[in-house]
Order: sequence, then structure tokens, then C-alpha cells
Amino acid sequence: MDNHESKCSGPSVALAFLGGAIAGVVAGFLLAPKSGEETRRALKGYARRAEEEVLERAREARATLDDTIERGKHFVAEKAADVEAAVKVGREAIKEKMDKCCG
Repeated sequence: MDNHESKCSGPSVALAFLGGAIAGVVAGFLLAPKSGEETRRALKGYARRAEEEVLERAREARATLDDTIERGKHFVAEKAADVEAAVKVGREAIKEKMDKCCG
């Protein structure tokens, strides 16, 4: 039997969930026994809260991304220093061998 892997990424699942939640809220508002003015006010309030939530999540994602970038830069700098040190040691070892052999 074939083993099918799911190709749904985390962001696409979250987006699908958010879309379903929004559709459910809109359907609830449209089917609710409220006046048009009350419904519009409620929709505006929901949209405002949703916007604030999205902006907050974007700020959190940006902070996480900035932190990850900084850690990546630090990691690369450390590894570059390690490689530089290894190359220096290797050159010194080769020079020693050449001096013993030929000099």
C-alpha cells in the first residue's frame, strides 16, 4: 500500500483554519436575529480585533525572524573562525613537514 505523505504545511493549515473561522463568523452574523446596524457594528468590532491580532502576530514573527537571523550570523561567524584556525594549523603543519623533509 502506498504511503501518502500530507503536503500541507503549517502556514497553509493555519490559513485554512482562519478562513473557515472567518466564514463561520460571517455566516453566524448573517443568520443571527440582529438588526443590520447591530450586525455591521459587530462586524466592524470583529474586524478591528482580527486586525490587531494579525498585527501582533506579525510583530512576534518579525521578532522571531530577527532573532533567528542574528543567531545564524553568530553561528556562521563562529564556524568561519573555526575554519580559519584549522587552515592556519594545517599550513603550519605542512610548513613543518616541508622544513624537515627538504630543509
